[in-house]
Amino acid sequence: MSSSSSLPLAWDGVDSDALLNLAMETYYADITNAVRRRGHPSSTARDLVHDLYVKLAAKPEVLQNKRSIKAFLCRAAINLGIDLQRRETKEARLFSGSEREALSVASSGHAPDHMLEIEARLATLREAIAELPERRRVVFILHRLHHLTPDQISARLNISRNMVDRHLRRAFAHCLDRIL
Repeated sequence: MSSSSSLPLAWDGVDSDALLNLAMETYYADITNAVRRRGHPSSTARDLVHDLYVKLAAKPEVLQNKRSIKAFLCRAAINLGIDLQRRETKEARLFSGSEREALSVASSGHAPDHMLEIEARLATLREAIAELPERRRVVFILHRLHHLTPDQISARLNISRNMVDRHLRRAFAHCLDRIL
């Protein structure tokens, strides 16, 4: 088919896959020309049209009930070209510069030994909790691990709210001393 032929506005009874295949075959030259007019070389334009076909093949039903399938396909391919240009610009900025510049950028990730440090601190915290007197340890665990309020702990253990607060303060101080 030539690129000047047009598809009907709505194809009743034609499945989405057939509509996509016919539309891409019919408008291939028009779509690639639209992308080339946006500054992409012919090879890139063909790649973008291919990428568009692959994306639409996953959801061919999006072509159903479009007023102009040709306009939709051209706009979608142009948008893929814009995305490609943005990605290439971003990559050029990311990967430009010297090794010295790269090393001077602060890392947003953690140091390789970060997980080891966390594991060591958790082990120290477990030891500190184990060292607490039994009642203080129970109060601390109910508060920190089971998320009970001091009033709930007081009722559960049948001790005063003031005593719960005192146990929590001393448990926190003990754990902080051990960790730091």
